Amino acid sequence: MTNPALNPTPVQRLLSLDVLRGITIAFMIMVNNNGGSGAWGFMKHAEWNGLTATDLVFPTFVFVVGASIVYAFQARLKRGATRAQLAVHTVQRAAILFLLGVVVNGFPFFPLDHLRFYGVLQRIAICYLVVGLFYLWDQRVWTKVAALVFCLVGYWVLLRWVPVPGAGMPGRDIPFMDKGLNLVSWLDRLLMPHHLYLEWGGPDPHNLRDPEGLLSDLPAFGTALLGVLTGLWLRGQRAAKTTALGLAAGAVTCLVLGYWWSLSFPLNKNLWTSSFVLVAAGWSLTVLTLSYWAMDVWSWGRGQSKGLVYPWLVLGSNAITAYMFSEIVPGLLDRINFRSGGKPTSLPAWLADHVFAHMPTPGWAAFAFSFFTLAYCFVPVWILYRKKIFVKV
Repeated sequence: MTNPALNPTPVQRLLSLDVLRGITIAFMIMVNNNGGSGAWGFMKHAEWNGLTATDLVFPTFVFVVGASIVYAFQARLKRGATRAQLAVHTVQRAAILFLLGVVVNGFPFFPLDHLRFYGVLQRIAICYLVVGLFYLWDQRVWTKVAALVFCLVGYWVLLRWVPVPGAGMPGRDIPFMDKGLNLVSWLDRLLMPHHLYLEWGGPDPHNLRDPEGLLSDLPAFGTALLGVLTGLWLRGQRAAKTTALGLAAGAVTCLVLGYWWSLSFPLNKNLWTSSFVLVAAGWSLTVLTLSYWAMDVWSWGRGQSKGLVYPWLVLGSNAITAYMFSEIVPGLLDRINFRSGGKPTSLPAWLADHVFAHMPTPGWAAFAFSFFTLAYCFVPVWILYRKKIFVKV
């Protein structure tokens, strides 16, 4: 028998948060399948330091996870779940998410000698676990602020002032935030030398690194904590306009502090720098503010205007399912071969040659491919939404 208090259906939902989740997963699917080198610049990650719209997708999802923790946990506590029950449930969900991430990395062959254990779902799982248990243990605002400061300042101290073994002090013996010679990459090479995302970067062992490395989980906790603080603000008993203004103030504060800090601690998604945490949260809050004002102040997306946000609600309601589908299905399609014009091809390759190649520019061709991927990933979650099936891990 399952405890009804642990059922995933929440007592209270915030439409603007659901819309933000849907927008984020839609953009995530598109940029992960961006059509290759011809894609527009904003559809690609910054090579190292810097920031593009694509770099904001992953931290926005982690931010939404943090905000959702407040809503989901409070709903279950209100229905009678104990903190111990929720703690067990949190560990179980995190473990399933982590394993799903490993499946995404290894599918379909699962090469154990080089299987990557870090990844997007793995980082989400770890952030959900740590921040979720922290929120269960203590729900006060000031402890979240203190933990946020500890994560961001502590990470800066580690990267700036702790010598990299075998290389020296950053900023003196080696460049600060060098691509290979940094504490994050050094630790990952030490722990998992043959299981890193960029392990085939060249003959130099310093090329081994991973964009979701272990040590950079520390500032990622800060991203989730900013989401928790946002969730606490949203659940406060105050007028909708006051709530919206508070979100806007938070956005401005994060952007100002983040861009100021980036002058000495550059924006870097690969290392998930502290300045990147603040700037990414600032842009997430900006979109959430606009969404909240439209959905919860002006009541867009309700009644006859629901069609305006319907696609985002569909994607947001089964976000993990949509992501898993987008990661696994393209690989399967590439392996379904047939002959066309006397030579072997696959459906994506055939579409590239006969449809997307006729687009006016490489950027539009890449965008069409991205949108095509999003469209066929939308179909299964739309069917689930129509049948009121919401897959929860």
